[in-house]
Parts: sequence; C-alpha cells; structure tokens
Amino acid sequence: MTYQHILYDVESRIATITLNRPDRMNAWTPTMEREVRTAMEAAATDDGVRVIVLTGAGRAFCAGADMEELKTLDPNDIKSDQWMKPFDMNRRPDWQTRYSFYPAISKPVIGMLNGAAAGIGLVHALYCDLRFAADNTVFTTSFSRRGLIAEHGMSWMLPRIVGHSNALDLLMSARRVSSAEALQIGLVNRLYPAAELRAKTMEYVKDMVDFASPRAVGVIKRQLYEVPFQSLAEATIYANREMELAARSDDFREGVASFLEKRPPNFSGT
Repeated sequence: MTYQHILYDVESRIATITLNRPDRMNAWTPTMEREVRTAMEAAATDDGVRVIVLTGAGRAFCAGADMEELKTLDPNDIKSDQWMKPFDMNRRPDWQTRYSFYPAISKPVIGMLNGAAAGIGLVHALYCDLRFAADNTVFTTSFSRRGLIAEHGMSWMLPRIVGHSNALDLLMSARRVSSAEALQIGLVNRLYPAAELRAKTMEYVKDMVDFASPRAVGVIKRQLYEVPFQSLAEATIYANREMELAARSDDFREGVASFLEKRPPNFSGT
C-alpha cells in the first residue's frame, strides 16, 4: 500500500510506523488516522512481525491535530459512524472505539517519542504499551486550552498510567510537561538522549524479539488489559486457564529446551 502521511517498514521482525509530516510537526489529519490504523492492522496480522514501533519524523512525535483541519471542524462529524469499524465479537467493546484499538493488538506497541507529544499525539502515545522518549520531549494534553475536553478515552487511560491526581493536573491545566517530569510521574518508561533514542529503543525491541515468546507476550498483554474489568479471583482463574494452554504450547517446550541447552530460543509463536 502507498501511504501519504506515514511511512511503514518491516525489518528484523519489527514493524516501524512513522508519522511523516515533519514540516507540520506530524500534525494529525484524517488521512494519517486512516493510514495509522491500516498499518497497525497490517502489522498485527503479519506473521513476520513481532513488535510494532510508532514514532514521528523530524523533531516531533505529533504536535496534535492539524489546526487547519480544526478550523473547519463540523461538530456533526464527531458523531459520525465513519469512525467505527464493524463490531468484532472477538474483541472487548472497550477496545473498539475510535483510537482504543491498540490494546486489542496481540503484539507489543512501543511508542518511540522523538519530540513534542500534544493533544491527539499524546492520546496515541498513551495507547502504546510502552513509551520511550527523547530527553528533550515536551508533553501537553492541550485540550482545555482549546476549549475541549479529555478526548478519545484519555480520561480513562491517563489516570491508569500516571495516577488520578497527576491526570487531573495534566488535563485541567494543559501545561507543558518536561521529559524529566514525565519520567518521574510514569508517563514515559525510559528517557534517552535524543541522538540515542532510536538505537536504545531498537536494542530493547530486538531483545524482546529474540528472547521473548511471542505467544507468551500476546497472552500477557491481554491479561493486563483485562485486569481493570476483573476481580482478583477472575484474574487468577483466567491465568490458570492460560497457564494450562501455555504448558501445552510449542513455545513452552522451546523455552525450557533452550534454557537447559544454554542457547538462544527459536520461538515459533505457537
């Protein structure tokens, strides 16, 4: 597929999706929205991909919605059914809204935040499973300073990542947050000098690709995203059921064999 506002590349079982409007600080557009979702779904169904990395071209990750698009926004379009995919009975409804599909992807999604992450850009960063950022990255929710509210599930996701009080602070004030503060409150998992961000992120990702069972990683991701909807008993019962299936899997046998034989594993994902 030919993309207009993103780049898509697969190498060494890693799919990299790059927001590619560097002259506009990768400001979000409807075209970018369609292309990111298409690329995510392509990576999710590609047996040759084990980890997905989302990043931006140039000096920003995503500086928010393109203001030229917002100037002509029709409020009726926000309610349009065009943003919804056909309902999938195999996915929790929570992961089928406009941007909340990331948790339903069975592969890890790593946000490689190379610069400013604001508004809708921050929404997408939050839906990533992990966030690695350059040490000069600045974050802002931005919505309250545009007369808008916490959009696209941010009121649900943000408190689960940074806590209730920090989420209120970031959303109500819409102030700028430095990368150092973002690390302190848990908004990002790791910080690296800007020049080292890509190499350090790929080092982490390659280690996961080479040494972690893709089957196990997919189940673990699903477990953790189910937890907010489960009691402890339900989570334990679910884990016990998955443990039995894991013990019957090829990846379990390979994991044990590679450990005993002191060699790198060759996981099949089955």
